Amino acid sequence: MQVWPGEAYPLGATYDGAGTNFAVFTEAADRVELCLLHDDGSETAVELRESDAFVRHAYVPGVMPGQRYGFRVHGPYAPERGLLCNSAKLLLDPYARAISGSIRWGEEVYGYHFDDPGRRNDLDSAPHTMTSVVVNPYFDWGDDRPPRRGYHETVIYEAHVKGLTMLHPGLPEELRGTYAALAHPAIIEHLTELGVTALELMPVHQFVNDHRLVDMGLNNYWGYNTIGFFAPHNAYASWGDRGQQVLEFKSAVRALHEAGIEVILDVVYNHTAEGNHLGPTLSFKGIDNPRYYRLTDDPRYYMDTTGTGNSLLMRSPHVLQLIMDSLRYWVTEMHVDGFRFDLAATLARQFHEVDRLSSFFDLVQQDPVVSQVKLIAEPWDVGEGGYQVGNFPPLWTEWNGKYRDTVRDLWRGEPRALAEFASRLTGSSDLYQYDGRRPLASINFVTCHDGFTLHDLVSYHHKHNEANGEDNRDGESHNRSWNCGVEGETDDPGVLELRARQMRNFVATLMLSQGVPMISHGDEFARTQRGNNNAYCQDNELAWVRWPEESGEPEPGGGPQAFVRAMAALRRDHPVFRRRRFFHGRPVEGTHDDLSDIAWFTPEGREMTQQDWDSARASALTVFLNGNAISEPGTRGERITDDSFLLLFNAAPKPLDFVVPVDHGRQWQVVVDTARTDPVPPGTGPKVRAGDRLTLKDRSLTVLQRPA
Repeated sequence: MQVWPGEAYPLGATYDGAGTNFAVFTEAADRVELCLLHDDGSETAVELRESDAFVRHAYVPGVMPGQRYGFRVHGPYAPERGLLCNSAKLLLDPYARAISGSIRWGEEVYGYHFDDPGRRNDLDSAPHTMTSVVVNPYFDWGDDRPPRRGYHETVIYEAHVKGLTMLHPGLPEELRGTYAALAHPAIIEHLTELGVTALELMPVHQFVNDHRLVDMGLNNYWGYNTIGFFAPHNAYASWGDRGQQVLEFKSAVRALHEAGIEVILDVVYNHTAEGNHLGPTLSFKGIDNPRYYRLTDDPRYYMDTTGTGNSLLMRSPHVLQLIMDSLRYWVTEMHVDGFRFDLAATLARQFHEVDRLSSFFDLVQQDPVVSQVKLIAEPWDVGEGGYQVGNFPPLWTEWNGKYRDTVRDLWRGEPRALAEFASRLTGSSDLYQYDGRRPLASINFVTCHDGFTLHDLVSYHHKHNEANGEDNRDGESHNRSWNCGVEGETDDPGVLELRARQMRNFVATLMLSQGVPMISHGDEFARTQRGNNNAYCQDNELAWVRWPEESGEPEPGGGPQAFVRAMAALRRDHPVFRRRRFFHGRPVEGTHDDLSDIAWFTPEGREMTQQDWDSARASALTVFLNGNAISEPGTRGERITDDSFLLLFNAAPKPLDFVVPVDHGRQWQVVVDTARTDPVPPGTGPKVRAGDRLTLKDRSLTVLQRPA
């Protein structure tokens, strides 16, 4: 076999049409072997003799796409110094573009013996571990272009590749649960009709099913256990795992783009699947443990701010290079439109504390590729000082956990929720205004993959996670949920009607709020996980979306799906609900309107006073949104005008009379009423005049519209 010196960059395996260049960074190794794996179980070892700046490299002519490979790293095994080199372990390429197979758990994939953790384990891991794959980078993107929707036009739909598609009755069985299913017209049509503009996919980087879960007969369903930051997860591919997963993912992105839908990836750059000091040796540990991971003062152990056993070393230039190379790859080669960063506070931990000016954010800010896509932070981790909502740099948007908590509190009847609710409804200026950000920095959500579904939020007061095998100890215990009087499933028509109304209240509030709304997959069908608020290991029908057509159950009055569609359409058609600047609380200059851009009223129709805001019992208010006082211009500098709206919120447990405020419009029409089981058909709602009284059902919301 010919072996040429090759190049130190790019890292990973790079096919050029005639052969493949291999390059891997390791400062810990004395010697590195590239192992080319054959289908009969044999392997050909090629020593990477060339080294530039600790990057070992070689070019091997004739190595083609589909070739499986791995590395064996020879060097010191000295856990007391944090060094875990062991040539008996076949290691994944940190830059592998595709990964084949899965792990067959056993002592072979660990660096120590189970009965004696202090003793090095020299069992060969090759027959039991996953392998890296050389991929063909060439793909016909046609005229694919990123939709590049502004945040003010964005409605995010958080979904799981398998969970969204596995039970869809309109999909061929061989496509269910795969990337190809996302490209199917049935899925794209559903997203389009729902008003979705961005599909946020739960982890699709190659991840690992934990040893513990496999032994329990469960799987890591959510996928927050990454091992390959460049490789699409192979279990979601219908065509094969020798590089076909890359082509299939690209095809899905292309199809979604054709429908005007952006693709956002939920990414996990805070830790890897190798766990703590008792975890397996799959890649980074064996290649250069102290350069990839944060170790404690005793280098045998890992510092963990993620709750998963390890944290990546964010002050290491090689870790930062890995993350930035990965992000650029997914944008430039895979054409994704943005990222949601799991436990993003960990990425800011350059040393110990969370530092918003850490190296990672500096790199993102100046990167000409990554800085131009959507960047969404989950602004917390499990470490000390990890709750950082509102504290990320100006380029970033954030999952607004305070929005979720406040909206839940309002509709379940918590006291003293009204004042904070007003802030969340209007874009959370208290969190984002003072660092140059806008309302669109707030990603608003009521539910997501982590926690109750929308149905369960109004059906369960307590978590019911017994199926997870941890005696219901796992998952959040304080859910800010309310079961509407009965825990779990019921056939009580009064309870069912209240639950359906509460779900409509949450959807309407989400779509009427300033910021960017995010829907959790299946909530439009009122899907349930039977009270499980931590379904991370439930790769089964408990967590998969049950489509109405599959259940055979009709949706009375159009059901929740029709209501979500109607609310998304109302938001899309009216810029007053998706402003790009915060409200001023006063008339806007140059608009020839002496009314404030926003005003707040009690149900009696008088303007709110500080005493009204401070009242512990306050649970109802009216909000005036002036469509003639939008301060931001259009894309060509034109003035934006819209209809005006009155939002009437009654979160009280009894019906309340609302007086339509005077001096803010003579005649109005009802366009939303969550007390109805179906959306209000356009142009058919009751008409009311200034000074009229409207009776709002307990725990309901009504929207009045006045033409511009």
